[in-house]
Amino acid sequence: MPEFSFESDAIDLPKGAWARTHRRTLKWRGRDVLSVTQGRMRSYLYPLYSPAGFAVTTESPADHPHHNSVWIAADHLHCRVPAADNKVEEYAYNFYVDETFQGRAPGRIVETAAEARSVGNGGIRIELSLAWVGPAEWAADKGRTVATERRIIDVRPGDACHVIDLHSELSPTEWDMVLGPTRHAYFNFRVAESMRVVRGGRLTDSEGRSGGDAITGNGAAWVDYSGPVGGGNVAGIAMLCAAGIGKPTWFAADWGTVTLQPFRHEGVVLRRGESLAMSVRLVVYDCTLDKSRIGALGNEIAGATAR
Repeated sequence: MPEFSFESDAIDLPKGAWARTHRRTLKWRGRDVLSVTQGRMRSYLYPLYSPAGFAVTTESPADHPHHNSVWIAADHLHCRVPAADNKVEEYAYNFYVDETFQGRAPGRIVETAAEARSVGNGGIRIELSLAWVGPAEWAADKGRTVATERRIIDVRPGDACHVIDLHSELSPTEWDMVLGPTRHAYFNFRVAESMRVVRGGRLTDSEGRSGGDAITGNGAAWVDYSGPVGGGNVAGIAMLCAAGIGKPTWFAADWGTVTLQPFRHEGVVLRRGESLAMSVRLVVYDCTLDKSRIGALGNEIAGATAR
């Protein structure tokens, strides 16, 4: 990978101490592109940089500290567990908020393996193996691993924009499970504080709508968020539907968050041996990116999926 490096950040700790979390940074031609971070609760992308080096997301904002830059989550995951007398009990888990949420205790999404390799078209592929581990409970004091996830992050950096394809393949372990219905799932990003609409940013979608109230609850091919990043500079991030999403709705907020919601109105049943595969594309850019360019990048990935 001559143009790329993907290495853990160096942290100088006292002898015998170790970090509870870790971060690996991807560089392209010596420039930071993104970092893959394993936090206390989940794996996520932070920081995420524009080609000029401006961070376009925030890691843990004060109003929603569980909004971790670019992240995957679901607050309604229900396992169908066999019980006595040939009955089935439903165990409910929350993988969205790092505390009990609407009665559901929090789980963790934990990296178990990671590798990176070069791919065609001047890109790099980062592949993660993740375990969705439920909270400590009776007869499972370390939590049950209720699902596993294969997450692929394909990065194609550039001087005009960085294109990042984020693919998630989620599989049950020992029990059938249901995801949703919920508005707190599945692909999410939270922009940097300075980029928010309430700070002078701009939030639009592929249908010409503008602002969170107009976009939320509707379908669109993409949602774009741009705004000031300091020193008179502007940067942005767009999320595009790619594969396996069906007919999702969006949640978008002028205070900074965008969520692509595949399970907003109807849950998805996953049986043992099955997998749920979904993908989105992120486009990170400086200044303003022509909306036709965003649409073209969406058509490109749609064509690749069709092949």
